[in-house]
Amino acid sequence: MSGNLFDPEPGPEAASGPRPPLAERLRPGALAEILGQGHLLRPDGLIGRMVAARRLGSLILWGPPGVGKTTLARLLAEAAGLEFVQISAMASGVAELRKVFDAAEALRRKGRGTLLFVDEIHRFNRGQQDSFLPHMESGLITLVGATTENPSFALNGALLSRAQVAVLRALEPEDLESLLRRAEAAEGRLLPLAPEARGRLAEMADGDGRHLLTLAEALLNGPEGEILDVAGLGAALNRRAPLHDKAQDGHFNLISALHKSVRGSDPEAALYWLCRMLTAGEDPLYIARRLVRMANEEVGLADPEAVKQALAAKEAYELQGSPEGELALAQAAVYIAAAPKSNALYSAFKEAMAAAKETGSKPPPKVILNAPTKLMKQEGYGEGYRYDHDEPDAFSGQNYFPEGMARPGFYRPVPRGFERDMRKRLDYWEELRRRRREE
Repeated sequence: MSGNLFDPEPGPEAASGPRPPLAERLRPGALAEILGQGHLLRPDGLIGRMVAARRLGSLILWGPPGVGKTTLARLLAEAAGLEFVQISAMASGVAELRKVFDAAEALRRKGRGTLLFVDEIHRFNRGQQDSFLPHMESGLITLVGATTENPSFALNGALLSRAQVAVLRALEPEDLESLLRRAEAAEGRLLPLAPEARGRLAEMADGDGRHLLTLAEALLNGPEGEILDVAGLGAALNRRAPLHDKAQDGHFNLISALHKSVRGSDPEAALYWLCRMLTAGEDPLYIARRLVRMANEEVGLADPEAVKQALAAKEAYELQGSPEGELALAQAAVYIAAAPKSNALYSAFKEAMAAAKETGSKPPPKVILNAPTKLMKQEGYGEGYRYDHDEPDAFSGQNYFPEGMARPGFYRPVPRGFERDMRKRLDYWEELRRRRREE
């Protein structure tokens, strides 16, 4: 491998044998060929700065499937002149990790570094994650972990403190179209698709470049001559023929009908429009994500169980797939539609966000700030703070907003569902707050 960070040598030609899948043949050979991650790779991006400085640090690559995490790690190793070692947390244990570290030590004695790429790093338990720490600190390995889970919840704080998190994005329509053009160039023929079917093919991929190329390869290997429309595309890929296209109004009309049926507390209509979307070939996980949004936006704290139902439905579908998992989506849709409705929290969040933007330069009141240094104590940090648990009713009634900012009252619960109880709680605290002001 080349040590030049700007001009990595091309990889070896594929050995003779069965032809690799199209996604493998089109794997980028240079960082500049990676699509959709310009925010990381441009000169002022996280990885672009590392490349420019010729110093590659440990990274956690967080993003959805099929956006180039493995390819990016491989190219970074090649660019930095490091040995690329790949393991999967699904198939590796402590014994395998010891072998990797021993091999890295042997390479270091020969003057060569190791980039250890760990796919699905969130699958490792706390102890396994901790095993990386001394080797990262000593420089034995440069760790690059890939995860589809939020690192803040899935990874140890100690590991995160020694690596930077790079957030990879799902591929946009223009990136997916670029991939399709590369596929056509590689195969020497155009996809046999009408324009609307070509757009639908990109939708089926849902931002996943690898999945898109898998679908495209199936079409490019098919018989020549016939140009497929949207229905023909569904038949050719053994999928339900979609009845709408995101590029047209049908897609948005159906999701709007489902959302408004839920908002209107009509479980029958919600179930109907859910089934219309499923029979149209809509991605069930897209529907699941929208159900989570509906639970938060239309129900909120009027029934906190609603969002749990939506999240459980998403997990159930991911576990079972179609068609069994679709029943979980139906259960969530009916539950959310039948739940008491409130957008009080949604409205409160928007108002609070607007206030935060307007008053973003105002500091917190000094009374509620910690004072770990003598200077901060001299400046009045924490002076007069009242520990709520030591106060009557465990309530001090102190001001937690910036000095000079009027108490806004963002959240106004409705008299329905659980928010009736929330209203009682808020009224109780407000009465105590009034009494503390009068004392």
